[in-house]
Amino acid sequence: MASFKKSFESLKGTSHAAAKGVTDTAVQATQDAVQQVAESSKETVSTAAQEASRQTQAAIGKAADKTSDAIKDFGQKMETK
Repeated sequence: MASFKKSFESLKGTSHAAAKGVTDTAVQATQDAVQQVAESSKETVSTAAQEASRQTQAAIGKAADKTSDAIKDFGQKMETK
C-alpha cells in the first residue's frame, strides 16, 4: 500500500509539473501574441499618420496654388482698371 501511495504521489507531482509547464507555455504564447499585436498596431498607426500627413500636405499645396492663382487674377484685373 505504501508503494502504491508513493507511486500515486510521484504521478501527482509529475502531473502537476506538466500542467504548470503547459500553463507557463500558454501564458508565454499569449504574451507574445499580445506583443505582436501591439507592434503591429504601432506600425498601422504610424502608417496612417504618415498617410494623413501626406494628404494634408497635398491639400495645403493645392490650396496654396489656388490662392496664388486667385491673387494673380485679382492683380491682373486691377491692372486693367
